Amino acid sequence: MGALIMMHLKHLKCYTKPITATLRYVSIVTIILCGILFQSKMLAAEQDLSNSAIAETTLKAKALKAKYAELNQELLKNSFKRPLYLHSEEAESSLKGEIYAVVDYPFATFNVAFNDPAHWCNALILNINVKYCHMKNNQDGNVMLLNMGKKTKQPLNQTYRIVFNYKETLSIPNYFSSELDSKNGPLGTYDYRILIEATPLKDGQTFLHFTYAYSFGVTGRLAMQTYLATIGRNKVGFTNDEKLGEGSTNKIKGIRGLVERNTMRYYLAIDAYLASLAYSSEQQFEYSLQHWYSSSEQYALQLHEVEKSEYIDMKRSEFIRQQMAQ
Repeated sequence: MGALIMMHLKHLKCYTKPITATLRYVSIVTIILCGILFQSKMLAAEQDLSNSAIAETTLKAKALKAKYAELNQELLKNSFKRPLYLHSEEAESSLKGEIYAVVDYPFATFNVAFNDPAHWCNALILNINVKYCHMKNNQDGNVMLLNMGKKTKQPLNQTYRIVFNYKETLSIPNYFSSELDSKNGPLGTYDYRILIEATPLKDGQTFLHFTYAYSFGVTGRLAMQTYLATIGRNKVGFTNDEKLGEGSTNKIKGIRGLVERNTMRYYLAIDAYLASLAYSSEQQFEYSLQHWYSSSEQYALQLHEVEKSEYIDMKRSEFIRQQMAQ
């Protein structure tokens, strides 16, 4: 540490080699003064970084507001029967699903709900495919352990774990964002990304943007193709297949349909968790289960998997399981 300080003092042209005893006092004073100067320069540099981060966050807030204006008509009139817009992309080795939606929760409620890393698991566990979720802290910061599996009860050792890094939350009065990412996933998948951002609207509403994306190699594509050729062969997404024309049954299939269903499940989990915050802490989880299931059944063509009693019983046991590190 001493060597580091001396290096910086040399850089500031404040440090000289030890001088005669008669001038030692002057030398000490010089070093102290230079130390103060060094601290002030470091604080100034930190302030510059802070200002840069605020400027970048402000730009993101403006971009999200612009997206709200751009999607105004799609939010007002769509097949979801709520102000929601879903977009998906399929590339050669990646998938992405995005949802933009207006939610009836104040921005402050949204900010408090997702500013705490621990709250993420209270939301994500509602997704029927999430079997376990636990936040912990290590030398790299907060990480989220997320186990994915079947849509029925399943031992944890038969599920697939993804370790997400919890990235820094950005929060200013008119914008919030939080992001999770993971370099590695199961079955040949990688580069997972979960992003949530929001900005306040008038009348106590919030405009929300949710992204779920990941990449895959040959193994991952084969695994998805196997699923889609067997138990997932009749599954559809939400976007109309342009080749088949308009109609409720003319929805895309394949892996784009897969990522659209998963994106919607996560979005509904976030929405259900936010809705539950209006209740006491003892009632929140039970209410969120009811809310998630009833919301998913509005899109039964895409999302119906199990009966309500089976879903609630499964999630109650999974919620208990995730209270302890596994």
